[in-house]
Amino acid sequence: MTKYRHTLLALLLTMFAGVALAQNNTNSPYTRYGYGQLTDPGSANSRGMGGVAYALRDKYHVNFANPASYSAVDSLTFIFDGGITLQNTNFSNGTVRKNAKNSSFDYITMQFRAAKWAGISLGLLPYANVGYSFGESRENPDLSSAASQVTYSGDGGLHQLYLGAGFKLLKNLSVGANISYFWGSISRTQMLSFPNSSEIFSSIVSTSANLKSYKLDIGAQYTQNFGKKHALTLGVVFSPGHDLNSTAVEARQTGTDANATVSQTDITGSFGIPTTWGGGLAYEYDQRLTVAADVMLQNWDEVSYMGEKDVFCRRGKVALGAEFMPNPFSRSYLGRIKYRVGAYYSKPYYKIANQRAANEYGVSAGFGLPIPRTRSLVSVSAQYVRVKGTTAQFLDENTLRLCIGITFNERWFFKRKVD
Repeated sequence: MTKYRHTLLALLLTMFAGVALAQNNTNSPYTRYGYGQLTDPGSANSRGMGGVAYALRDKYHVNFANPASYSAVDSLTFIFDGGITLQNTNFSNGTVRKNAKNSSFDYITMQFRAAKWAGISLGLLPYANVGYSFGESRENPDLSSAASQVTYSGDGGLHQLYLGAGFKLLKNLSVGANISYFWGSISRTQMLSFPNSSEIFSSIVSTSANLKSYKLDIGAQYTQNFGKKHALTLGVVFSPGHDLNSTAVEARQTGTDANATVSQTDITGSFGIPTTWGGGLAYEYDQRLTVAADVMLQNWDEVSYMGEKDVFCRRGKVALGAEFMPNPFSRSYLGRIKYRVGAYYSKPYYKIANQRAANEYGVSAGFGLPIPRTRSLVSVSAQYVRVKGTTAQFLDENTLRLCIGITFNERWFFKRKVD
């Protein structure tokens, strides 16, 4: 009965994935630029460890950040994994503060073994999110009726539906790859109005872009054992950058009544995604303690956006995390809880007024709570993220996130013997 309950819940997670495509988990004004807020790969257990993932190799978790890890899946296990995030963000420009709450369905993945030396995974992941709405007033000291209000708004996002495989080439060496269908749409609107005058027409400029293409992620992991209790894993990933298939238009409207004039222009410039390099190390002791570190670089400074280069800054991130389980072989529930902690520092790709707009850092802590009488797990983590503007005129953001992930481990391939 437990098996069927878990399978039903996994199917519900798959249905909810459609809702994820319509949700934005951000209200950040920084998402006015580029593709918006980027999402780093990593499931709920990774987020509790500061986002480290490249060298993690666990037969009971889906690690889609490095497809080489799929070869570690248990031979009897079919894994379903889904996650959600709840967050509260405080925005400040030094004088004005504002709070915003968001929730999102983050990812849905599954994984199973195809052969003794190979594992398969597929899933739906976010890549970037756009969601903002804010305005500013502009006074004209010479003519009060010409005082204006400018409103900026935007929404949309990019998603990837992937199919991946990991292969064990040698005893200690595995390689893998994810191939994704990559798609999404982004809409932005800028409205200029004159509240004190009926003689000056409002104007609206809207842009919309529909993007689709492929995305390829290649990974490798090498594990070296030292005795029976010590293991060190090196993980590397590579994702080539390229231009996307795109259709984009800009619409301009003057006036808002029946006599409004509208013109539309196609945007012919290319849109691209960057080349990504990532690497990590993970040390494991006796299946109890894991300590890991990651480094990631993306060449956003070489990517074209609406046909223009040098629109973004090069992006980098370093992360450190740890997980501890008191006694994985204990019958005690407390002995099998996983305790996680981590931190990271990142330089986002946002570029405003020809300079890097912000720096970002975060800390996290969480638990992996086993579901009684199963091999399934509930992962809960809290994360504090601060985005600090590089100058006083740029916005500061303080975000508190609650991430919840559920990993269902089903023994689908277990053969029972009947006397």
